[in-house]
Amino acid sequence: MVTERSSHGQNFLRTRRDLASLGDHVRAWRKIHGLTAQLVADRAGITRTTLRALETGTGTVSLENTFAVLRVLGVADAVVGATDPLTTEMGRFHAERALPQRVRVPS
Repeated sequence: MVTERSSHGQNFLRTRRDLASLGDHVRAWRKIHGLTAQLVADRAGITRTTLRALETGTGTVSLENTFAVLRVLGVADAVVGATDPLTTEMGRFHAERALPQRVRVPS
């Protein structure tokens, strides 16, 4: 039986792993484009320290700054598109039904 505590721990570990992977991908895109960290930071309007935090997956970078970097690297639209529920079979299936205006937690 999975307890709430162990489930939270697993989610935390997965999140840390995902942040590290995203950071690795950001660094790879930067290098593919032949851009220095300073140049990407300047173009994104952030500090090199913030870019380093993103590339190392610390989890402290705001979503706004993350997307500023992704936009500089030319992959922001792909990231946004990857979260579109209508690009998945499950999302399209559920979208055929009327989407509720609000989602409430069952009591």
